[in-house]
Amino acid sequence: MTKTTDAVTHSVLVPLAPDEAFELFTTRFGDWWPKDTHHIADAPCAEALLEPREGGRWFERAEDGGECDWGYVREVDRPDRILLAWHLTPEWKFDPDPAKATEVEVTFDAEEDGTRVTLEHRGFEVHGEAGATMRESVSSEGGWASLLELYRSAA
Repeated sequence: MTKTTDAVTHSVLVPLAPDEAFELFTTRFGDWWPKDTHHIADAPCAEALLEPREGGRWFERAEDGGECDWGYVREVDRPDRILLAWHLTPEWKFDPDPAKATEVEVTFDAEEDGTRVTLEHRGFEVHGEAGATMRESVSSEGGWASLLELYRSAA
């Protein structure tokens, strides 16, 4: 049985320098994020955005102009690391309560053939028993591993 406190970790190697890999993950987030399947608004998603600055928003903009927040940027150490607060509940709804946010940390480490991009999603225990369901969802097919493959393809 998986504990809700277990982090979900995935990594990919991209053929980019760390600053380029960071830029693709953050400023160009919408270039690789699957807007047709990974959004929370009722209306179709037009843009997925990440503002790579402390306090920046992580959100989607729907085709009807409405916006849905997913979370916020907690820390940025460009081009080595970004720490995001994920404010989505196990029911995929936004909850502004910082005590209910999980964390998504992405690191960018230079390697001989490019940059190793590692994503760790942790803190599921803030959702109690439902945290196990969320953890299972983000670690399953269509979760972070699949999303990082889309990111690698965009690189």
